[in-house]
Amino acid sequence: MATTAEQSIAQGAEQYRELLAYVTGVGNQPASAYEVELRVFRGVLALGRTLLRLFFEQRAAERPAGPVAATDGTVLTYHDRRPVTYLSVFGKVVFRRHAFAAPGQAMVCPLDAALSLPERCYSDLLREWGGFGSADGSFREVAALLGRILGWPLSVQALETNVREDAVDVAAFYDRPAAESVPVVEAASILVAQADGKGVPVVQPAPAERTARRGKGAPPNRMREAVVTALYTIQPYQRSAEVVAAALLRDPDRSTSDHRPRPINKELRATLDGKVVAMTRLAARAHQREGPQIRDRVALTDGAPALQEQMRAALPDYPLVLDIIHAVEYLWAAANALLGERHPERTAWVRGHLLALLQGRLADVLSDLESDAADRPLSAAQQQAVATTLRYYRANAAFMHYDQYLARGWPIGTGVIEGACGHLVKDRMQQAGMRWTKDGAHAILDLRAIRLGDHWDAYWTFHRQRQHRRLYGLSATTPSAPPEAVALVSAAAA
Repeated sequence: MATTAEQSIAQGAEQYRELLAYVTGVGNQPASAYEVELRVFRGVLALGRTLLRLFFEQRAAERPAGPVAATDGTVLTYHDRRPVTYLSVFGKVVFRRHAFAAPGQAMVCPLDAALSLPERCYSDLLREWGGFGSADGSFREVAALLGRILGWPLSVQALETNVREDAVDVAAFYDRPAAESVPVVEAASILVAQADGKGVPVVQPAPAERTARRGKGAPPNRMREAVVTALYTIQPYQRSAEVVAAALLRDPDRSTSDHRPRPINKELRATLDGKVVAMTRLAARAHQREGPQIRDRVALTDGAPALQEQMRAALPDYPLVLDIIHAVEYLWAAANALLGERHPERTAWVRGHLLALLQGRLADVLSDLESDAADRPLSAAQQQAVATTLRYYRANAAFMHYDQYLARGWPIGTGVIEGACGHLVKDRMQQAGMRWTKDGAHAILDLRAIRLGDHWDAYWTFHRQRQHRRLYGLSATTPSAPPEAVALVSAAAA
């Protein structure tokens, strides 16, 4: 009677012959390229499942030669061969492997450690594909796409669970020493920290916890702030106030050749645990990025006092810079109040005051605003708009020394963090109809940051190393462990 391995070999050979006959036979000549491609792809998946099952069956047939021990050293005796289900990208594969047991001890299957099998049935490759897609699109869309490609359904619930489990090592990944996490090529001399916030729609309380009727003015959907941080290095970029003003005002005749340096080794993070947690984590990572090449340190935020306070507390040695874009927005608001939105001199007025800000003449801008407000007949709303700009500038005066920042080549805009709030948070978390639990939101935000930071492959290797250590400890349970399992054990022990 043929063994299961021999049956799989025969089945695989027959599947290959059928595919080859289909491709080379005359009967497929009327078929379109689409039909042939789909038929071959489905056939390859079926052949892959047979080959994967054959691999497992051959490995499972080998009984460990030496004694098998539990984690506490207790020698285990042979029990039987236990089935295990492995849900791969080729489909479901079931095989039996040798199991060992002893009274009071958990059953041990040495092959599980040798193959670094995951704790649940979903393969690491399938989980990686699902996580990669879920970091960008909805669970339902990713499940539908994988189902269409692989030919069998993957539930949304399984996808959500896998994502939460596979995001558990993101914090440890970012906490690695800088020598491991930052490439040696980093040579930029300015270390930049930025922070901002973006709302994430969260699940509603249980029906018993809700009020009978939503109060007047209460939002229909609950939003919770995700505090987003960015950390990167950049080369100095000295430019004049005139050049910056022309870029901010989008002058049509400004120079289009932009040789400004790009952020290097940009790290994005987001958390729903609040500003203190976000800033503490940012400060720890900034400390890891320190080195002899770092000459300047800069922190940028908008004018939110709570965010500024936490940033200064976490990074006291980082000069805080007020984002120039927010400063300009307040300048436009004052111009609209003083001149009107259609006044022909409005842009020239903004240009003159913007140049003054960039040249370090904030006192002149404040004096001009006060004089203009006193000399013009303004409505209460217009007076309030000018007063708001004045308060904003006075509150942030210590962070508006733009002439010094430009002379040192520092960045003065929070474009990196503004883009991160939109791309990292809003584009994924605020899709139509989405509501998030805190744990689910954190898992997606963490994996999305890994993907957007181009760290996906490095993270997945790191995650699988730590997963192996959690499941199987620091040593393989069988001397026949394959090279990759040995590598996982060695990395986990490092």
